[in-house]
Amino acid sequence: MTITTPNYTLLDHTADLGITIRGANLIDLFESAGNALIHVMLGDNPRGKTRSMKISVSGDDLADLMVRWLGEILYFFEGDDLVVTSINIDSLTSSQLEATLETVPYDPEIHEILNEIKAVTYHQIEVTNKGDIWEARVIFDL
Repeated sequence: MTITTPNYTLLDHTADLGITIRGANLIDLFESAGNALIHVMLGDNPRGKTRSMKISVSGDDLADLMVRWLGEILYFFEGDDLVVTSINIDSLTSSQLEATLETVPYDPEIHEILNEIKAVTYHQIEVTNKGDIWEARVIFDL
């Protein structure tokens, strides 16, 4: 899945940035959450020559898994200077996620940081099934 404008809404939250993400199913929700994080940080379609990598993330439940998943994407950016350009979740359970990511090296000449996110928080984290859609609320520390 190439980064596209994800289905999310910004939430008004003092000193932090909150988003609500929607997906047709759990895989769509987690892919959309990853895309939303990149979109909030860097805007549309980060570009460059890509490198593929497989990752595995574990969590105690869906909410914990969401925080750890987004934290992993944030770590690629903050710790490894890599920008995720494409997300494909290969498998997902309530406690385990396997994904293939396409990344490019961060280049300040190409990539403009719109919001500097320090961390994905557990504050008000929520992953819920709303009948015909899945929804998550995530708060980022700026």
